[in-house]
Amino acid sequence: MTVGLSVIAALAFAISAVSPRTQTCSAEGYPVYQFTADSIPRIDGKIDDWAAVPDRYAIGTDALAADDGSNVRPDPKSLDVSLKVAWVKGLNRLYFLYEARDDYWDFDEPGLHNDTLEIAVDGNRSGGPFISRFHPLKAPATGLGPGIDEQTAWFDFQNVDSQNYHIFTPAFEKDWAMAWGPQAAWIKRLPWSNIAYHYTFKPGQSGKLVAEFWITPFDHADARGPAYSVESALTENKVIGLAWAVIDYDGPTHHHFWNLSPHHTMYGQASELCGFRLMPLEAGQRPPIKADWSFTILDRDRRTVAYHDDTLGAVTGWFWNFGDGTHSEERNPVHSYASAGKFVVSLRASGPAGHATLSKVWDVSFAGDLPK
Repeated sequence: MTVGLSVIAALAFAISAVSPRTQTCSAEGYPVYQFTADSIPRIDGKIDDWAAVPDRYAIGTDALAADDGSNVRPDPKSLDVSLKVAWVKGLNRLYFLYEARDDYWDFDEPGLHNDTLEIAVDGNRSGGPFISRFHPLKAPATGLGPGIDEQTAWFDFQNVDSQNYHIFTPAFEKDWAMAWGPQAAWIKRLPWSNIAYHYTFKPGQSGKLVAEFWITPFDHADARGPAYSVESALTENKVIGLAWAVIDYDGPTHHHFWNLSPHHTMYGQASELCGFRLMPLEAGQRPPIKADWSFTILDRDRRTVAYHDDTLGAVTGWFWNFGDGTHSEERNPVHSYASAGKFVVSLRASGPAGHATLSKVWDVSFAGDLPK
């Protein structure tokens, strides 16, 4: 007896799906691991750079569910995935390690029909819609007149306040992602993003895929280019909006949409994304005390500088040497220089774990009639 493709697809779904559950989405923070500046992962499709990341940072298959109301989960024997998210203090980048085992990799067509990891990110949790379909002024149904036209909704709204990436897993004879907006010409290129894959299977086969990549979230991603755009500032303990889904194709007539968010429209509604918290360094990565400081010039004419202590660790005492023969024991002093010069400024911080010093040579400088 010949069994039709639709029947086979239905049987496959029944086998791959296990018992329903109530899907949740963390509001205040799936953890985002912090790499130190000397351990930034190399984008080469290998997992060794991520060996130090604890398992609790991994979001696996058990966190995903169908978002059609059934809350059915994928069967890990058919599809088993893991995603880790990381960041580096001082870089506005989100790093990802995606590992997936699939019993049928579908990626030999040139269009959207491709196994996909879809990621949506809202760097400042501004919320709200961010694709043209959901533009609040687009439809006559709003009662606000005829609404805006499709071209305006696309260029001035789509992916501007939040961004969506359809990352092809793997990308075969096509670009690595569909950055779903008019920013596609630049947002998925260096220095804004990068990706590397590792896999050995062919279309229709089973196997494991590794995709290692990073993207830059934007508070404002302008269609005109990065010069008109504003990156999302990533800082410790900040909670960003983020969600992802796995689109798993198994041939021409069968696919699933497995989602971290319980809302299908998270792909265009930032308020439906999950919370991800940018974590501090793990305890084993933090020195007991490490001196650090920054400064802001308040008045160039009066050579007034506000200093700020950024020391890592418990600090109970501060000793500033301003480089002009004067000192301060305040934590965050304000100092005015009597004359122009190039100064060597240092901070000695002390606490229960000991002391540490950081000097900066000529960072604080004021031009003038200097002696020759």
